[in-house]
Amino acid sequence: MATACRCPEPAQCHHRPLLPASGGYPKLLEYHPRPAPPGSVLAEVAAILCLTGPMVGAGILFYMRSLVSMVFLGRLGQLPLAGGSLALGFANITGYSVLSGLAGGMDPVCGQAFGAGRTDLLRAALRRTTLLLLAASLPIGMLWLAMHRVLVSTGQDPDIAAAAYAYILCCLPDLAVQCFLHPIRIYLRAQSVTLPLTYGAAAALLLHVPINHVLVNVLGLGIRGVALGGAWTNLNFLLFLVAYAYFRGMCGGAAAPDLDDDTKMLKGACAAADEEAAAPPATEEWWSLVRLCVHSCMSVCLEWWWYEIMVLLCGVLIDPKAAVAAMGVLIQTTSLIYIFPHSLGCAVSTRVGHELGAGRPDRARLVARVGLGLGAALGLVACAFAVSVRGVWARMFTADDAILGLAAAALPLLGLAELGNCPQTAGCGVLRGSARPEKAARINVSAFYGVGMPVALALAFWPLGLDFRGMWGGMLAAQLVCAALMLRAVLGTDWTEQAKRARQLTGGGGGSGFDVVGIVDDDKTNHAEAAKAAEVGNTLLFMVADCV
Repeated sequence: MATACRCPEPAQCHHRPLLPASGGYPKLLEYHPRPAPPGSVLAEVAAILCLTGPMVGAGILFYMRSLVSMVFLGRLGQLPLAGGSLALGFANITGYSVLSGLAGGMDPVCGQAFGAGRTDLLRAALRRTTLLLLAASLPIGMLWLAMHRVLVSTGQDPDIAAAAYAYILCCLPDLAVQCFLHPIRIYLRAQSVTLPLTYGAAAALLLHVPINHVLVNVLGLGIRGVALGGAWTNLNFLLFLVAYAYFRGMCGGAAAPDLDDDTKMLKGACAAADEEAAAPPATEEWWSLVRLCVHSCMSVCLEWWWYEIMVLLCGVLIDPKAAVAAMGVLIQTTSLIYIFPHSLGCAVSTRVGHELGAGRPDRARLVARVGLGLGAALGLVACAFAVSVRGVWARMFTADDAILGLAAAALPLLGLAELGNCPQTAGCGVLRGSARPEKAARINVSAFYGVGMPVALALAFWPLGLDFRGMWGGMLAAQLVCAALMLRAVLGTDWTEQAKRARQLTGGGGGSGFDVVGIVDDDKTNHAEAAKAAEVGNTLLFMVADCV
């Protein structure tokens, strides 16, 4: 049995507990095990923000890419702009939201597998999710091919429908690119690799303007050129990420990259034990992934579609043209703000998955509470921003007095809605990281369709008749209820049970690997307690090795 350091003077201690170099003990997968860092609140805040920052940068860069595409559409004229906007809305509802939601199902699998040291499961999830998205893209592509008939049959202007059809046909290559892009981004993020996402988005944005110029102005492809330019930019981003993963040895059986200090965890499963453990059948693993993907898709799409329904309802208000235009401005605004809580939710999901996969429920609880706290703080900042710019923000998009008045009246309500949206998005990340997207889907149904929609209709039309402000009053009610339900779900979580579920999800339920342990960290832990913890960690490793 290894013994921990017993130096009487902490300042003079240079000893570290080591495993014996005996051939009788197997290697721990592809990782270099190190003790977990202290689980203080400040350390967890730093870990989450380090993951969030690069994803915020990537999100803003791609938001700018969308603005560049809209600028090129606007320069082509009113008809291409209307057709392109209609096609993008159709593509978001029927395609992009579905693929994004389905890809979210691999998030808990990858995060928990990485925490448990199962890099083989990481790669399997990447392959299976890509195949699943490709299969889902086939009916989506068939629907896009029939888009012109769908739009004309629903009463859309034939000229606008024709322009939208030309645009969406050239988006079909982008549909295939998204089937690879979403999984590779989650695959990298699950391993705490987020900075390359920003670098790749920046490189793609730099090429986006010249690509659009060549396709639209030089080759004269018009609206088709804008659509192809967007697909080309996404392809460049995908190629950058694939090249990074390949040259860093993150594909195949190469060693995994070093982890950040906050995610370097004790890998309690060894290679020989993994070979002997009874792995779940392939069909069972496929079914688990498909179930998670479907529930994640429902969670994403239910909220995404609610915004589109809001736009449609604005078409029957007192001044429909001004209302639809103002709603478009406000949705662009909330999309920009949403980059921040969405990135935070992804970071929280990754950290929760790591801790559950490593068998540390107490640390996962800390991550969840820190994430909710950061979400609440972010909501205050977003609310202050929306209220402070209510008189000038819409002027960047239009000079129409009617649109400006509606936007200025709704921006404070939008800001108040962010008080609920930001923490509930962080809470959704907690549920996703703990492989519970079905709970998030039920919360979205209850909040947006059970509360938000009736309140919006009652405030906007009858009995109050507040028109445009009533629509955003419904949004405020939906977000606040969603935040309350999400807070209840997260705080009421049995984290020990979630850690056991993580062992089953990552194939550790057969008895090999490590036990679920509760870790209580204290900033004032003395040297003797740290040495004792190290000794316990070594003892655990020896016990695992003895099982082989």
